[in-house]
Amino acid sequence: MVNHVPVTAETDPGLGGRWTSLAAAGREWLWHRPDPARHTVRPGGAFVDAGGLEECIPTIRGLPDHGDAWSRPWRRAGDADVVESPDFVLHRSIDHRAGAVHARYRLSADPGYRLLWAAHALLDLGAGARLHAPAGTATRIFPEAAHLIDQPWPDNAPHLTGPWPTPYGLALDRFGPADGTAVGAVLTDCSDVRVTDGPDTLRLTLHTDADIPVSIALWRNLGGYPAAAPYRSIGVEPMLGAVFDLAEAREDEAAVVPSDGELRWELEITATRTTPHESTP
Repeated sequence: MVNHVPVTAETDPGLGGRWTSLAAAGREWLWHRPDPARHTVRPGGAFVDAGGLEECIPTIRGLPDHGDAWSRPWRRAGDADVVESPDFVLHRSIDHRAGAVHARYRLSADPGYRLLWAAHALLDLGAGARLHAPAGTATRIFPEAAHLIDQPWPDNAPHLTGPWPTPYGLALDRFGPADGTAVGAVLTDCSDVRVTDGPDTLRLTLHTDADIPVSIALWRNLGGYPAAAPYRSIGVEPMLGAVFDLAEAREDEAAVVPSDGELRWELEITATRTTPHESTP
């Protein structure tokens, strides 16, 4: 029997607006990696991975590292948390309705401003967890996967594209134990995925206007990153855009602020738990 279970979220506006909890039916879905360096970050600094869910904007890879919001303090304004950078102002309102978490975003910037955004959610998942997305979804893999595929990586290719769930033979829907690999992927034109781990399922759905490119980013780090002290971490990241680095984005691969100077989108998160059927006496 599949039962919907309420989801709750908590954030830390003072330290980059990071989501510190995403819980359902007694389970904490977010993975954490405490690092004291997080408390001394400054805008433009190297990313400090503390786990949770980070708001990566206006880029994910590239500069600034993981964007320009995670390293800035946020402030409260009415029912929203707000972060300001030299180029944009981002409002985020999180509420709980009908057992779901709804995160509503409003970005203000000059018309024509280009950006990527990702809800950089690092999830606490076992080796048997699976990621479910529509079969055949065009999935981009990036050069860190070059040694994992059975053909040479083309010179100067920023990414290769194959069908989900096994682009170029990589079974990306399965996570598994630490094996020393780290792969980033982007499931393009995809806005709704489910993660199952044992009896529990987490569903992430992105709602946007029709002309905004949407994707799901995947970071499957099975002990392959960072080189000096690798650890296992799994990122399932609803995003605006279709690449990791804004500097590499073609015209149709990034979100663009419209003429009224505001861009809006919403992330919906729900959860279910499967329980055994009770036998009839």
